Amino acid sequence: MRIFFSLWPPPATARALAQWAAEARRLTGGKATDEAKIHLTLSFLGNADPAKAIRAAQRVEAASHSLPLEQARYWRENHIVWAGPNEPPAKLTVLVEKLSMELYREEFILERRPFAAHVTLIRKARAARLPPLPAGLDWPVTEFVLVRSSLSAAGAAYEPLQRFALTPSG
Repeated sequence: MRIFFSLWPPPATARALAQWAAEARRLTGGKATDEAKIHLTLSFLGNADPAKAIRAAQRVEAASHSLPLEQARYWRENHIVWAGPNEPPAKLTVLVEKLSMELYREEFILERRPFAAHVTLIRKARAARLPPLPAGLDWPVTEFVLVRSSLSAAGAAYEPLQRFALTPSG
């Protein structure tokens, strides 16, 4: 069972990102992420015990926040087009740090690279000039989700296993 923690956008945000990706794909080629699969990965755990991951996540105390989607870029090394904030919000950084610490406490081995807040919108893209993202595109973050990923010939299928509420910001 391949599992990961992620943020899942509200439907209106996912729809706006999917529409933008369809437009950008005409310029970049590649394959756009299905609207229902748009997410921001917080931590990929791979083949792991979901019960241990749930125990870790239940100990995370972090605040809800807004995730501005201000830029879209092409990563040549990965051949992906992504959207994300100019700078990760401080509350998102705290969430990732707290989740990572609790996962370490449950003896998960995590990647050591810095967290990059990005939403993959197109895979197998080639370099091209990208259209601007819609102005004011914002994503209210009120929870994070443990997701199971299953691979098949049709691609990846995602199944939310458990949701974890964030504390309302005051």
